[in-house]
Amino acid sequence: MYLGLDEPVRECQYNQICTRNSLPMETLGHKKKKIPRRKWQVFPGRNRFYCNGRVMMARQTGVFYLTLVLIMVTSGLFFAFDCPFLASNLTPAIPVIGGVLFFFVLGMLFRASFSDPGVLPRATPDEAADLERQIGAANGPSGPGYRPPPRTREVVINGQTVKLKYCFTCKIFRPPRASHCSLCDNCVERFDHHCPWVGNCVGKRNYRFFYLFILSLSFLTVFIFAFVITHVILRSNRTGFLSALKDSPASVLEVLVCFFSVWSIVGLSGFHTYLISSNQTTNEDIKGLWSNKRAKDNYNPYSYGNIMTNCCAALCGPLPPSLIDRRGFIQSDTTQPVSHSNGSSMYASTQLHTHMCDQEHCIQSTKFVLQAAATPLLHSNSVMIGGGGPPFPGKSSLVVPCASLAPSQPSLPSMPGLSCAGDMLTLRDPDTHCHHHHFASPEETPSPSGPMPLTLPCAAHMTHGGHIHPAQLYDPASQDSLHEDSVRGLVKLSSV
Repeated sequence: MYLGLDEPVRECQYNQICTRNSLPMETLGHKKKKIPRRKWQVFPGRNRFYCNGRVMMARQTGVFYLTLVLIMVTSGLFFAFDCPFLASNLTPAIPVIGGVLFFFVLGMLFRASFSDPGVLPRATPDEAADLERQIGAANGPSGPGYRPPPRTREVVINGQTVKLKYCFTCKIFRPPRASHCSLCDNCVERFDHHCPWVGNCVGKRNYRFFYLFILSLSFLTVFIFAFVITHVILRSNRTGFLSALKDSPASVLEVLVCFFSVWSIVGLSGFHTYLISSNQTTNEDIKGLWSNKRAKDNYNPYSYGNIMTNCCAALCGPLPPSLIDRRGFIQSDTTQPVSHSNGSSMYASTQLHTHMCDQEHCIQSTKFVLQAAATPLLHSNSVMIGGGGPPFPGKSSLVVPCASLAPSQPSLPSMPGLSCAGDMLTLRDPDTHCHHHHFASPEETPSPSGPMPLTLPCAAHMTHGGHIHPAQLYDPASQDSLHEDSVRGLVKLSSV
């Protein structure tokens, strides 16, 4: 492109270049492939995920590690100091039974801690908006001072009326027996309680593993406690009590740990055995939802009326699948709920490919720019590209002599904040000063905002006395290098 300096001056125009959707730029540069994200990476609840979403736990896992250390240290001391003596003097079945109980306890602990307890997915923006319209239509028009009724629905289960409460965080009506955990910030199906000892909520999908964990841990604790005392008694009969303690000092620590923990573990196991036999949850029992004190005709609608049937339903029933699909990939045209720190949720778009400029707004294509860069820049008049001086402070600048273009060349690009009037070039930026002439991309042009425009002479730095010096004209010998620089700059721009 080139400019004529002696022709009438008219307005400069700059057409925006789209470097995102143009095919030539994609063929020249390497297009970076974005790795698809999984749903657990944008999960709105307060949970931790490990092993690419296969392991799901609560954020507060400190007590879980304490549980794991106590079990492993106590069992390790028992196998190291007590089992050799018991196996040689009593029976080798003792370490075998202890080992089976130990591994079963760890298996149930990991299964209860690392699995999805039954988290209910949150409503999408469309589902939440539709539910809001239904609630608004059911409540009717509201006037000044009108207080809407509580958001509840009623369903009848085995002749008993059960209320379904609305969750303002998940934007859903919770199903029967579900509740919102304040620590994990999730609605959990058949919510029992949040157990810090296992580092997870206890719900429909992991309740049986939690019960088997505390039940087997009770047997393991009683087993270790009983045989450690047996070990100390047998040694005391041979060498005396003090000598027995000196020979097996770890037995003292095992007895203390088992003595202070066996009561709470056995008591917790008995309490949950009662809950399973009556088909209740800890949450329902604490609130007394099915107590006769509330009403004479109040009863538990979920009980089968038989202890064995209730136990089989809780421990042997089919395990429901997870509803959150935490290892699934995020679709580019779907939205995922994102939660704030205060528990409220907002919905953010998770589109993977977002273009900064649209094809409809891109007036000049990249192919046209490459063709224009390959055309001769020198025709009958010249453009003077000044150098050697500093550019505008803090930003790149564009100052060119404003003249009409040759008919065979594309129009000069126009920029916001840059206009021509007569022989003067107006740059609307009070913080800039005209030193030399530089070209810049549209993003690097001076901002159009400012209290007063700055008027600069377009040809003052290039002429002396109204005439152009021949030494300042564009050198045709550097035409090829300028073509290469132009193409290289556009390729770099497309990779941004």
